[in-house]
Amino acid sequence: MIFGQDRDQLRRIWFEAWQNYSDGKVLIPLHLELVNIIKLHPEYLKMFDQPEQYLGKEYLPEFGETNPFLHMSMHQGIHEQLSSARPKGIRKIYQKLCQQIGDPHETEHAMMEGFAETLWQAQRSGTMPDENAYLKRIKKMLK
Repeated sequence: MIFGQDRDQLRRIWFEAWQNYSDGKVLIPLHLELVNIIKLHPEYLKMFDQPEQYLGKEYLPEFGETNPFLHMSMHQGIHEQLSSARPKGIRKIYQKLCQQIGDPHETEHAMMEGFAETLWQAQRSGTMPDENAYLKRIKKMLK
């Protein structure tokens, strides 16, 4: 997962990945992963043609705005969980949810609510994310 405190620097990684892809350059594994996530979100493609306009843009939920960088980073975080098998049991839950939902991308969207809640709780309490609470949240989606 991409970590850091500098929002613009983190966003630059997304723009760099897309620019390298657009220029036909060989992509490092992280850039390839980010490009694949971007491709799943055609509604965000226009911003990658205008990085200077979107690099510092504020997205305000109170005005109904979705932060595309946060959304795509949540996908990237779930990919990291699956590739590292952490928290333990995440792959099995993901596989079951994929069977239930029928689409990996939509499965990630379903998992995002529990992921976001877990991150919010950790931020609020100043602790590490509670992996067990996260697993419980997403297990509730299983039929």
